[in-house]
Amino acid sequence: MSSSTGPGRATGYRAVFAVTEFRYVFAAHLLSSLGVVVCEIALSVLVFRLTESPLLSALTFALGLLPYVVGGTLLSAVADRYPARRVLVGCDALCALAAAGMVVPGTPVAVLLALRCVTAAVAPVFAGTRAATLEDILGEGEPFVLGRSVIRIVNQSAQLAGFGAGGLLLVVASPEAVLAVTAATFTASGLLLRLGTRARPARDGARDDTRGALLGASLGGARRLLADRRVRALLLLTWLPPTFVVVPEALLIPYADRLGVGPAGAGLLMCSMPVGAVVAESLVGSFLGPEARSRLTFPMGVFAVLPSLGFAAGPSLGWAVLLLVLTGTGISYNFGVDRWFVAAVPGQLLGQAMTLTQAGRMTVMGLAMGAAGVAAEYAPLRVVMPAAGVVGAVCVLAVIAEVRRTRRGDDTADGRHGEAGRGTHGGLLPTES
Repeated sequence: MSSSTGPGRATGYRAVFAVTEFRYVFAAHLLSSLGVVVCEIALSVLVFRLTESPLLSALTFALGLLPYVVGGTLLSAVADRYPARRVLVGCDALCALAAAGMVVPGTPVAVLLALRCVTAAVAPVFAGTRAATLEDILGEGEPFVLGRSVIRIVNQSAQLAGFGAGGLLLVVASPEAVLAVTAATFTASGLLLRLGTRARPARDGARDDTRGALLGASLGGARRLLADRRVRALLLLTWLPPTFVVVPEALLIPYADRLGVGPAGAGLLMCSMPVGAVVAESLVGSFLGPEARSRLTFPMGVFAVLPSLGFAAGPSLGWAVLLLVLTGTGISYNFGVDRWFVAAVPGQLLGQAMTLTQAGRMTVMGLAMGAAGVAAEYAPLRVVMPAAGVVGAVCVLAVIAEVRRTRRGDDTADGRHGEAGRGTHGGLLPTES
């Protein structure tokens, strides 16, 4: 599957960026990521201005997570059944049109929220398709893993830059004008992908007139993936650490209020976790080899949820920032998971598997945020925030044990295709019991 322009045996971020197609994907992802963050801020401000309702304003952020489960399950087959470039450009076009629709004067609030749902529903399809395409562009194994790492770095950096840029834009322009800017970023992303990436056939190789219903194919593919013990364990390992990490993150605003640090302190707390993630991702990807990164997978998966235990002591602003930065470093566990996951999934289902991964992660994170809010209504923050660390450690350790069992007997799962889960018959191979 590797592209002829891929970096071959070379490793490191420099080799990944040497691939022309990847540079276009990187630039497009940077634009669309900034567009998503700025769109969320501008739409929240617009809805609050129209309704003066904190609930509806907050709902614009929640609607950025909840529709993931719809797109990730009912539309997941799109990622493999249609040419990747067509899917990616189409998703960007839909997002651009949705953002443009938000700009129309007099648009009812219900329509604004519905348009937000559209962008959220296509997001997992876009992310899954792009993730699968990275293997075509960069090749298998190490280049693919590093390409995924770059995408994560962009995601975390976009949170930092997007909130800052969105806030500055709203100082000098109306929410409608800012939304128009986001429509332009989605359009530019689509153009970059259309002009800078190669046209490739659909991954499943089926003809248009032989494909079954999209809904049935999406649900059927999800069932096949979840029925495979190895894939299921790796999906859980992908989902669980973020589920518990977002609990303290969701409660940072009330925690900042408890400390009395004001908006500046709250902003510092919100930025801390992405900073830790970007630094750790960059250092691990730059200075550690594939085997060393794989060995970090289990320890860092557990470590990610442990710093929240420190909130039991009611730390001051400085110590709280340190705890959150340490939490962010746990993102480095994804290097090994990515390598094992792509080796376990059949090639013709890779796009759907990546879509399911993204949809599941965002859905459980949204549910965890809601649960954290509910728990904080009945228990003090110094109990709720560290409780996430305790429960999270137990759950992650249990999943790690399951992953170890499913991988037992593998000589090496790193970088292998066709041995760990890709068969010439195109189906899921039996897993170890």
